[in-house]
Amino acid sequence: MALDGCGLVCKYILLLFNLIFAVLGFALLGLGLWLRFSDNTRPIFEINALNSSTFVLGVILLIALGTVMLVVVTVGDYGACSEKKYALQVFSVLLFILAVAETVVGVLAYTWREEVGMRVVEFYTSIYTLFAVSGDAGIGVTLMFIHKMLHCCGVTGVTLLEAVSQTCPEPKSFFENIAMPTCPGVITDFFNSNAPMVMGIFIGTGALLIIALICSMILNQKLHVSSSSPQYIMLTNAAPSLPNVSQHGHVSSLNPDQEPALFTPLTEGNITVVQT
Repeated sequence: MALDGCGLVCKYILLLFNLIFAVLGFALLGLGLWLRFSDNTRPIFEINALNSSTFVLGVILLIALGTVMLVVVTVGDYGACSEKKYALQVFSVLLFILAVAETVVGVLAYTWREEVGMRVVEFYTSIYTLFAVSGDAGIGVTLMFIHKMLHCCGVTGVTLLEAVSQTCPEPKSFFENIAMPTCPGVITDFFNSNAPMVMGIFIGTGALLIIALICSMILNQKLHVSSSSPQYIMLTNAAPSLPNVSQHGHVSSLNPDQEPALFTPLTEGNITVVQT
């Protein structure tokens, strides 16, 4: 179906949004599956006493969030690329649910910032312990990412004593060559002092989802208008081709009672538009 400028812009915005969402979804799902089925972390899920630990719940949350994001992306890409109205309607409903969930999570994270900070510290401590005991390269990459993002170094901060010093970031000052901020302390301070920013990140993500929702609704409306608009056939006054009598030898006669074929009248010298 032909789309005008606004419809095309919304279509490309949705494709870009789905591309970013797909990358994040694959990253979260891949990290969650790797932490779930890695040889070093699988025993944690086989111990009943640890089934309610923060690490287990965090891994399950990563897998669930990545899966939901990929499902939403699949529906959105199908609806935008193939221009299917029903797929776009389902995509809009999913975006609305995710936007509401993002806003609620942001408000809850701000309200229970101390509890959330403690849970994140427990999750970090679990990964830290796993790497210190097993030395798994994959866990080391995850730990290095956390250290560089928060600019911290393990649970002690002392470079010479830290068991995971190889995953710590480069020091920014002379004193950081001796000791760097500890990650549990940085995480706790981050949630206590930057709780409004954390809530703003969640609400901002919800706002992006709302923008994608609006684009999806506009594209759906444009497709509805395009499919319901009348189609026209342009007819010219060119004379229809007649059978060559000399070649066929005769022209079949019509039964007087038989109605002739339906011909569309043509306006001489003009173009006639017939609505179908």
